[in-house]
Amino acid sequence: MKNKLDQSFFDKDALTLARDLLGCALVHESEAGRTAGVVVETEAYHQSDEASHSYRGKTKHTGIMFGPAGHAYVYFTYGMHWCFNVVADEAGVGAAVLIRALEPVEGIELMKRRRGRTQVKDLCSGPSKLVQAMGIQKEHYGKPLFDDEVYFLPRSNKKIE
Repeated sequence: MKNKLDQSFFDKDALTLARDLLGCALVHESEAGRTAGVVVETEAYHQSDEASHSYRGKTKHTGIMFGPAGHAYVYFTYGMHWCFNVVADEAGVGAAVLIRALEPVEGIELMKRRRGRTQVKDLCSGPSKLVQAMGIQKEHYGKPLFDDEVYFLPRSNKKIE
């Protein structure tokens, strides 16, 4: 796909990336089908923030948060939910952007099956909900987000192509 965001788009501090991702589309091409949603809520994390997983330094679990930018940081929380983040900033800095909510725009029937919900507003209205609806899994940890499976498209008023 020629208009995917490339790695250079993600090479910025987490606060800037969090703003710049708003309005972009997250796409997942899976064997089950293609799903996509427009990013409507984000949250930036930096290693200087006590709430950040990178605050205590680089570990096996948080290593990807320290670069390179534009890769997926997927983690399990509360013993039951997965969350999806986009690594930001320069290599060596622990920073990422949590994707908190999407507006579903493609693959809605697949999202409904994955979530066991019928209302579109219930599909991607939270970090773990969107991971389930989009079919993002722990295997996506560390994967580039400018590749062929999970990627972002730039802001657009047009239909996702």
